[in-house]
Amino acid sequence: MSDNTTHQPELMASNAYRLLWAGFMAILAAGIGFSIRGGFLDNWRAEYGFTDKEVGDINGIGFTGFCFGIIIGGIICDRIGYGKLVITAFGLHMMSAVITFAPSPLMPKLAISQLLTWGSFLFAMANGVLEAVANPLVATVFFRNRTHYLNILHASWPAGLVLGSASGWVLDDIYHVHWKLQFALFLIPTALYGVMFFGQHFPKSEASQKGLSFGEMFKDVGVLGGLIVCALLGMFFNNALGLQSGVAYALAGGLMILLLLVAHTHGDRGETLIPLGAILLFTLFVAHALVGAVELGTDSWIQNITGNILTSKEGKWLFVFTSLLMFALRFCAEFIEKKIGLSPVGILLVCAVLGCVGLNLASGIATFGGALFALTVYGIGKTFFWPTMLAVASDRFPRTGALAISVMGGIGMMSAGLIGAPGLGYAKDRFAGEALKTANAATFENYKADKASSFLIFADAVGLDGKKLGAVQKKLENARTILEKGKVEDLKPENLAKLEDEARKEAEKGHEELLALMARLKEAGVFKEGGGSDPKSADVVLTSDEKEVQAASIAGDRKTLIADSAIPAAMAVIYLLLLLYFQTIGGYKPVHIDGGANSTGDAEGTAES
Repeated sequence: MSDNTTHQPELMASNAYRLLWAGFMAILAAGIGFSIRGGFLDNWRAEYGFTDKEVGDINGIGFTGFCFGIIIGGIICDRIGYGKLVITAFGLHMMSAVITFAPSPLMPKLAISQLLTWGSFLFAMANGVLEAVANPLVATVFFRNRTHYLNILHASWPAGLVLGSASGWVLDDIYHVHWKLQFALFLIPTALYGVMFFGQHFPKSEASQKGLSFGEMFKDVGVLGGLIVCALLGMFFNNALGLQSGVAYALAGGLMILLLLVAHTHGDRGETLIPLGAILLFTLFVAHALVGAVELGTDSWIQNITGNILTSKEGKWLFVFTSLLMFALRFCAEFIEKKIGLSPVGILLVCAVLGCVGLNLASGIATFGGALFALTVYGIGKTFFWPTMLAVASDRFPRTGALAISVMGGIGMMSAGLIGAPGLGYAKDRFAGEALKTANAATFENYKADKASSFLIFADAVGLDGKKLGAVQKKLENARTILEKGKVEDLKPENLAKLEDEARKEAEKGHEELLALMARLKEAGVFKEGGGSDPKSADVVLTSDEKEVQAASIAGDRKTLIADSAIPAAMAVIYLLLLLYFQTIGGYKPVHIDGGANSTGDAEGTAES
C-alpha cells in the first residue's frame, strides 16, 4: 500500500469511490460481528455457565478495545499513514477470530472467559483503527460534499446490524448452527475490505495539510478531556485486566501525564504547560459517555431482553426493524434538520426525550405490536445521537482536527463497554434475583448463581445461575417452536402425527428433549383440533419452579429497561442546558478556522479556502 499521495482531490478521483466503499465494508464487518454476537449471548451463558453480568463483562470489552483503536489510530495516522493502519486492523481482525474460536466446554471456565474477552477486545480494536482511517479518509477525498458521503459511510453500521441479526436468526433459531460458525460470517466483509483497500493510494490527512501540531489540536481537549479518558482507562485496567484499584488508576494517571508532556513538547513555544481544555467540549465528552452507555450498551442486550419477554424470534425481528429504521433515517438527517429547523443540539434534546420515553414503553410490552411501537420511539431517538454529537464537536472545535472526534468516539465506546453493557447485565442479575427471592425464597436458593454480581458503587447482587436459567428458557423456546409448526387453522390428526414424527427424527439426532416436550404438550391438550395451537401456551411444559424462574427473569428485564431510561433522561437535561447556553450567545453556529492554524472565527468557508 502507498501513502505518498498528497491532498490533491483530482489525483484521487480514480479511486475515491473504491476507498469510500472499502470503508463502508470495513464498518459493515464491525456491525455484522457486533449484532451476531449480541444474538448468541444466551448461548455463551448456557454453554459455559456464565451469569448475565459475566456475559456483559465479556461483551463490554468489545467496546473498550474500540477506544484504544480509534484514539491511538487518530494520533499516529499522520505519522505512519492510512495504509499501514488498514493492514494493522486486518491483522487484528484475523487474530480476534482465531482467539474467539478457541474456547471448548472442556476448558476451565476462567480460561474460556479470558479467551472470549481477548477475542472481543481485539475485534473491537480493529474496528476502532478502521474508524480512525475511514472518517478522515472519506472527508479528504470527498472534501466538497463531506456530510453526504460521511452519512453514507456510517449507514453501514445499521446495515451490518440488520445483516448480522437476520443471519443470526436464521442460523441460530431455525438451523441451530453453533455460535462459532455464526460469528465467522464477519470474516466475509473483512476479506472484502482487505481486497478493496489493497494496492490503493491514500491521501494525507486534512489535519496535516493545515499544519496543525498535536499540541495545538490537544489544547481544547486538555486536562478535562484527558480526565474522562483516564477515569475510563482506570476502570478498564481494574475490571478487565484485574489490577488493583490503586495500581489501575495510578497507571491511567501516568498515561495522562505522558500525554500532557507529549502535547506540550509538540505545542507552540510559550503555551501553557497544562492546558485546561474547553468546558463546552468537556460537557460534550460527558454527554457522549452517556450516549455510548445507552445506545450501544442497550443494543448489546436488547435482543436478549425483548426475546425473553416475548419470543427469541420476535426479539430478533424487533432488532432488525430498529436497525433498518436507523439505516433509513441516517440518509434523511440533513433533510430533517432543514425541514424542521432544529439545531443539532435541538435534535439531540428531542432524541434524548424519545429515547427515555421509548425505553419506558418497552418495559411494559406484552405483544409484538406494542413492542414495535415502543422500539420505534426508542429507535428514532437513538438514531441521531452518535453522528450528531460528532458534528457538534467538529462544528465548535475545528482546531482539534480529528483528535476531538476520535477521543469522543473512544469515550463513547469505552463507556458502552465499561458502563452500559456490564451495567445492564448487573441490573438484569439484580432485579431477576430480587424478583425470584420475593416470589419463592426456596426456589431462589436452588437457582441462584454461585457468584454475586458487582458494578461500580452499587451493592453486590446475586442473580440466577446461567446454565439453569438457560435450560428453562431453552425448554420454553423448543416448545414454542413445536407449537409454531402446529399453528394451523384446522389441526387434523394427520398433522399432529406429522409433528410427532418430526420430533422423533430430531430425537434420533440427539435432541431427545423435543420428543419429551411433544408428549408433554399433547398431554396438556394444547393441540386443539379445529383451532390449531397457541405458542403462548408453551409454558405448560415448565414445572411450577421453572415458571417462577422465567417470570422472575422477565420481571428483571422490565425493571432493567426502566433503570436504563434514566440515562437518556440525564442526557436530556444536559442538552437542554446546552440549548439555553447557545441561545444566550446568539444561537448555535459552526466555528471555522480563519486565516491560520492558530485562529478561529465565525466567517463561513474560511477553513477550506
